[in-house]
Amino acid sequence: MTIIELKIEKLPHCISLPEYATKGAAGMDLTAAIKEPITLGSLDRALVPTGIKIQLPKGYEAQIRARSGMAIKHGITLSNCVGTIDEDYRGEVKIGIINLSKETYTINPGDRIAQMVIAKIEKATITPVVSVDETDRSAGGFGSTGYSAL
Repeated sequence: MTIIELKIEKLPHCISLPEYATKGAAGMDLTAAIKEPITLGSLDRALVPTGIKIQLPKGYEAQIRARSGMAIKHGITLSNCVGTIDEDYRGEVKIGIINLSKETYTINPGDRIAQMVIAKIEKATITPVVSVDETDRSAGGFGSTGYSAL
């Protein structure tokens, strides 16, 4: 594990800085920096501010992920599944949330709404070729490697 420095600017409406909930947590919890609750009906979406700006080290990204408890218990997840914050972005971190349940859900000021994982980025050079190498799987797509019932 590598420890890096993540610079964070706390905006005036910030309620709390990101923090790891446990010593072994991979992601830092992000909180809703809102003054009033936001209620989401079924399939409603909202862009929820966190009240922070971040400065990532060169060669890193911040991945914004859903909180598993909110997803499984309430059907609340991210509208873009996993968000990426690039190293050169300097705006406020905002979380796109969607309610996939049939019930309404209310986000209150200071609620933990997502988690942020810092990850090293590898860049690729693009090499055009006439064809790519074949494999045993080849073009087999969704479900092509079999299905195993639990």
